[in-house]
Amino acid sequence: MAIWRFGLGAPTSGGMTPALSADRLDRFARHIVLPEVGGAGQARIMGAHVVLVGVGGIGAPALQYLAGAGVGRLTLIDDDVVEPSNLQRQTIFTLADVGQSKAEAAASWVDRFDPALAVEARRLRIRRDNAAALVSGADVVLDGSDNFATRLAVSDACVAAAVPLTSAALGRFQGQVANFAGHRPGEACYRCFVGDAFDADDCDTCAAQGVLGAMVGMVGTFGAMAVLRVLLEGVASLGDPQWGQLHVLDGLRPGLRTMRIAHDPACPACGHGSETDG
Repeated sequence: MAIWRFGLGAPTSGGMTPALSADRLDRFARHIVLPEVGGAGQARIMGAHVVLVGVGGIGAPALQYLAGAGVGRLTLIDDDVVEPSNLQRQTIFTLADVGQSKAEAAASWVDRFDPALAVEARRLRIRRDNAAALVSGADVVLDGSDNFATRLAVSDACVAAAVPLTSAALGRFQGQVANFAGHRPGEACYRCFVGDAFDADDCDTCAAQGVLGAMVGMVGTFGAMAVLRVLLEGVASLGDPQWGQLHVLDGLRPGLRTMRIAHDPACPACGHGSETDG
């Protein structure tokens, strides 16, 4: 099921971003005055298409800041419904949304927050057989899904479609965020990181392990920041995607460490022929 809401300031079908009106200039003035973003960077953000896989614990806070940044087109993919237990961390939802589709409720939130944005809700589960069509045409995909089978299907589809992937995950008090560009020579993809062993639907759940709402928000907003770095690559100085660098956030004893994910030449998704180019 799909719902489209087109705003007045949404990107045109040709990918062009309209000139900023006075109210849009005022709305994004704090971005534009940043030398690391500037007018060109804001125009790029407003002309971008971001696909969010999952609008739950990670996707909900990420969506808030991507919409706040003015990302012109947002596609929201989630087959789940809002439950009362979600409200502890998925703060775009309210009691009135309980029982409703998360994707559709999140799209309604975007429409209320900024009617100028174009948003599509896709109430379905992304799988290996539909992932290619769902990520096609995106400038970047943010994956906040809760199982490895989905994450690997999304990663493989992104590599095949030459679409950058921002991966964000959470386990209790540890978050992980990384940008992957497995379609580029010598760069790792998500499958290089986890391998094939996790190609399954089983995964630890928030219900079983517990989750702190503020920690989820921290990882989601860090993921939104990573997406903006991808969008601004080559346009503004903030645009350093730091491909293949896994940022590990510790919420229990606050800290951040970064590790490099090596490209696997034997990776079935991105390994074939990539080393010969680089």
